[in-house]
This record gives sequence, structure tokens and C-alpha cells, in this order.
Amino acid sequence: MPDIPRDPGVDSSLSLLSEGYSFIPNRCQRLESDIFQVRLLMQNTICMTGEDAARLFYDDQLFQRQHAAPRMLKKTLFGQGGVQGLDDAAHRHRKRLFLSLLTGDAIAELVRLSETNWQAAIATWQSCDRVTLLPEVQAILARSVCEWAGVPLAAGELQLRRDQLAAMIDGAGGVGARHWRARKARKEAECWMVELLRQVRTGELVLDETRALAVVARYVDPDGQALDEKVAAVEMLNLLRPTVAVARFVIYAALELPAHPQWRQRLQWDDAVLEPFAQEVRRLHAFFPFTAARVRKDFEWKGYHFPKGTRVLLDLYGTNRDARLWEAPEQFRPERFAAWDGGAFDFITQGGGDAATGHRCPGEPLAIALLMSALRMLTRRMNYAVPAQDLRMHESRMPAQPESLFIITGVTLLQPNS
Repeated sequence: MPDIPRDPGVDSSLSLLSEGYSFIPNRCQRLESDIFQVRLLMQNTICMTGEDAARLFYDDQLFQRQHAAPRMLKKTLFGQGGVQGLDDAAHRHRKRLFLSLLTGDAIAELVRLSETNWQAAIATWQSCDRVTLLPEVQAILARSVCEWAGVPLAAGELQLRRDQLAAMIDGAGGVGARHWRARKARKEAECWMVELLRQVRTGELVLDETRALAVVARYVDPDGQALDEKVAAVEMLNLLRPTVAVARFVIYAALELPAHPQWRQRLQWDDAVLEPFAQEVRRLHAFFPFTAARVRKDFEWKGYHFPKGTRVLLDLYGTNRDARLWEAPEQFRPERFAAWDGGAFDFITQGGGDAATGHRCPGEPLAIALLMSALRMLTRRMNYAVPAQDLRMHESRMPAQPESLFIITGVTLLQPNS
């Protein structure tokens, strides 16, 4: 039985931080293999890329998510006890909570709220000399998802909650100050959410029982017990935080618009190209470079041995740019999605497989809908200029963002069909 190719070195954690998104693709190319071993955080880790690897990785008989995510992600992005770290029946039951909240009608409502908030923001931006788009879009989405979820925001509270949700996202792939800001933000946000859940459970806060805050507060696990208040807070943040994270996809789209004026022109009138454009943004700009699981039991795949308990990283970024799956994968070509067959393992920005039964993100349809809505706002409801600025995005920064956070000037609000 052949050994899995190994990347030399005592520990490659610093290399991962310096190479970021390209860490796995670089080694796959150098080793001429879709699979290799490496030491990360002083643990032997198997890294894989490609459609076959994704199909393997999402086999729940062979992999589990419990104890898979590094501690730094649990302390920043995911929290403790949330759906991302569950397996089997417990995971499926908890996943149904999110699927029940993220129905087509619920997504449409949240999109309507976001568009109302977009238009109000654009009206305000008209009087600004310059607008830094990333935090502004984060505020739009934070306000919208809180209103949708039944989460009350006091006067002046929006910026605080936006900053907390954004910090958890921004610090997930960072070290030093970014990481510690994210940990502080998560602790504060969980305390905020625990208090709101307590108020719902005691009747002090009365709201529509269909709102997410009420549904999560009343949810019971398969054993018939209500969620621990801290776990319930984590799951509420698992609704709010990923919605705010869509702001990064919006910024990635805003970067592509001036680079492809022919597509911007079509987006102004052709609804049919909204989704292909949004999908191509998501393909090229995977939010995080990889996702993690652990081997559930010893098995063999393509002649390689996978020992039980080994951490495995699936290359999201590289799979989305795999030349075996995508023609000219480094080029921005929205037309490739006009006839895409919706494969479950070749386009995995938010995971692979089936969202209802596996570990694909249940919020993916919402992310696509919010991004399409933002494209309508950017191309049909406002005019603006993009001044000279530092728009570089460094592969070592996870999650990626332009250095300037995307500045616009000369904003004017357009009336529908103007």
C-alpha cells in the first residue's frame, strides 16, 4: 500500500498562514498529487483537493465533525456546541432547525428587508464625500437579519452588533490582534444573545413566535430538552453572523463589476444573468480556503490508508479552480453557470453534498439571494465612482478583503427603471 505523499517539515502552520488560500494547491502541484500529508498545529493532517476528494470528504460514514475544527475557530467563528460540530442524528435534527427557518418565503422576506435598508443607505451616502463599502454593507445586512430574526436593536446599537459579528468573521483566519478581537467579540455577542433568549423564555420579551429568536429559544433537542442557553446563543449567532458575512461576497462582486463593464451593463436590465454572475463571484472568491473533518474509522481510498482520528482538510478554494472541472478556471466567466448542472461536489464554496442531510451550509440559498439583490442595488439603484485606491487582496489574508475595503464616491440614488 503506497504512503500518502508527505510535505516535508516539522510543522507547516507558519507556511499556511503565509500562503493562505494557496497552501493546499501549491503542495498538490508540487507533489503532483490530489492528496498529501503535512504537520499542522503539531498534528498529522491529510489535505485533499478535487471533486473525488469532496465526494469522499462528505461521506458521513467515514468522517465526523466532532473535534475537527481547530480550537481557534471555535473561539471565534463557530462557537462551542453549534451545529457545525455535530454528527449523525444530532446533526440532522439540529440542521432541520435551520432549514425550517431558511425557507423560500423566509429568504424572500429577508431580501426585501435588505433592499429597503440598501435604499435607505444609498440615500444617506449621497451626502457623503466617500463611502467605505464593506462596513456599510455589513451594517445593512446586520440590521436586516436582526429585524428578520426578531432581534431587537436599541437606538445606536447597530454599529456595536455589526462590529461584533464582523470581527468574528474577520478574526477566524487571523492571528494576533485580529484573533483576540474576534474572541472578545464572540464572548460579548454570546452574552448579548443569552440575555435575549432568557427574556424570550421568561416572557419578558414577547415577539412573533415564527421569528428565529423565538424558534431557537423554544427548540428542543432529540432528547426533549431545551438547548442550553449558551448553545442556543451560538445557534442564533449562526444565523446572524453568516448573513453579515455575505457582505464580503458583495465586495468581491463590486470588485468584478468595473473589471467587466460588459457584464455590468447586462446586469442593469437582464435578470437572467444575475445568478450566473453571483455564482461566478462565489466560485472565484471562496470565503475560506478549506474545511475540516476527522476520520471516523480506518479505511482505504485509492490505495491510501486513512487512520482513525486523523484531521483532514478539504481544499474548497482549489477545487473551485480545478482545471479538470472548470475551463480557464482563473478567468471570470459568468456564462459558465448559464448551463451548470448544479453538481454537489465540484462547486463547494459553502460545502459539498446535500444541505438537508449533510454538512453543506443551509444558508447557501440565502447567500446567493442576498448577493443577487446586492447586484441589483449596485447596478440599478445607484450610480457611483470608484476612485484610485488599494484594491489588492492578499492570498495570505483569510478571509480575503481589498486593502481599502472598497471606497466609492459620488453616490446618487436612481429611481426604478431610470
